[in-house]
Amino acid sequence: MTFSRSDAADERSVLPYHSPMVSDLEAMQAALAEARKAAEAGEVPIGAAMVCRGEMIARGQNSVIRTSDPTAHAEIVALRQAARTFGNYRLGGCTLYVTLEPCAMCAGALIQSRLDRLVFAAADPKAGACGSVLSVINHPQLNHQMHVEQGILADQSGELLRSFFRDRR
Repeated sequence: MTFSRSDAADERSVLPYHSPMVSDLEAMQAALAEARKAAEAGEVPIGAAMVCRGEMIARGQNSVIRTSDPTAHAEIVALRQAARTFGNYRLGGCTLYVTLEPCAMCAGALIQSRLDRLVFAAADPKAGACGSVLSVINHPQLNHQMHVEQGILADQSGELLRSFFRDRR
């Protein structure tokens, strides 16, 4: 699917629909699968999945070490893939599922992409920017607000992170 920037928002509303509706649980399971792949590659196990109009359109996993790119967080990887799919950085109508609460960098990128919804599994008490440490998402002075939910597969996501770091010590 390739759209010009000017007509992408209008075209998204009439995209052909080819796959069954992806549930929140299925999307988070896909994000968790990406996190496991990241762990196998020696990256911090965080994964993301982007769903638009019930169809999974992008996935991402942490790849900062493999790419030597400090911005290659799972959320950013998925955002880039989704934006390429639509030919537009604005991703209204889409939901991002991520296994860990986004950091400040990722939260800012989510705002810029104009996502409708963010669903994250586990809170991040050290760097979370969706309320745990900072409140970047839905800050009242910012121009874009999105619906945020948390907790789907939080235990599995948290355990994957704990075991990854436990094995590294």
